[in-house]
Amino acid sequence: MTQSVLSRYLNPEILRRVADRPLEPHGLVMGNLAGAHKSPLSGFAVEFAGHRDYIVGDDPRHIDWRLYYKRDRLSIKQYEMETNFVCHLVLDISASMRYGAGNEQKLFCAAQAATTLAYSIVAQNDKVSLTTFDNRIQGYVPPGNTLAQIHRIIQHLDRISPVEKTNMVDCLTDLTGRMGRREIVMIFSDFFTDLTALETVLQRMKYNRHEIVLFHILHPHERTFQFEGMVKFLGMEETAEYLTQTEDIRNGYLASLHRYEAAFEDLCRRNAIECVSVDTSGNLGDDLVEYLNQRTRVRLR
Repeated sequence: MTQSVLSRYLNPEILRRVADRPLEPHGLVMGNLAGAHKSPLSGFAVEFAGHRDYIVGDDPRHIDWRLYYKRDRLSIKQYEMETNFVCHLVLDISASMRYGAGNEQKLFCAAQAATTLAYSIVAQNDKVSLTTFDNRIQGYVPPGNTLAQIHRIIQHLDRISPVEKTNMVDCLTDLTGRMGRREIVMIFSDFFTDLTALETVLQRMKYNRHEIVLFHILHPHERTFQFEGMVKFLGMEETAEYLTQTEDIRNGYLASLHRYEAAFEDLCRRNAIECVSVDTSGNLGDDLVEYLNQRTRVRLR
């Protein structure tokens, strides 16, 4: 892989600001490597968690003899294990994500955000995977926690070609069925989909105790409708074309957008789902730093 491809997705300035900020899970995690996060499993290592009654066959080295002399009862000391987590990065590569040019393209912005977070996760010895989807799951990079994983993710991103419609709900349902333990799921999309159906699949993820983060990627044209005069709009996921006087539809479009954004925010609030709003014309480094700082503040409360 050439250095130019790496630097396309890993901006050194953004990486410098983000890489030293830990990404900690909000809840307990389950992993298969020793790491830095609390596990819901109890073992005999790291930090004291409590007692349980002695069972024949338990290692007598873990008997709390002080408690035995006080209460005349055999009890076993339990400790909280520390473990790693797995973060699933889920990237919408449907045709609507092609909107925008250069660094302001929605797909490029989403891919750069995902890759930067992947690097930060791997740097703290946790695992990260990547799933790409449009009307179906198009690609999957299994979890890994080495720098080679970043190369695999970037190679996959550099080969994608968004041409299909979005079928987010079915793809997320399929993905949820593949995840068998509580993990972090970060979804990068413009979320132009049926919000009622989306809420159902996100609730299933929450029921399975996954932590969900939605990165809502929009171009400034979509937020402010910066068009003047007569404009022909071409569908990116439909073949329709609309020739219109922008002044005639601006207010109606913005009103519809505000209703959609309010409904999306309500969905996240009702289900205790984190949402990170990203404007492709903004400073991605600022957005990621603010998000990671916010996670840290919540964890320390």
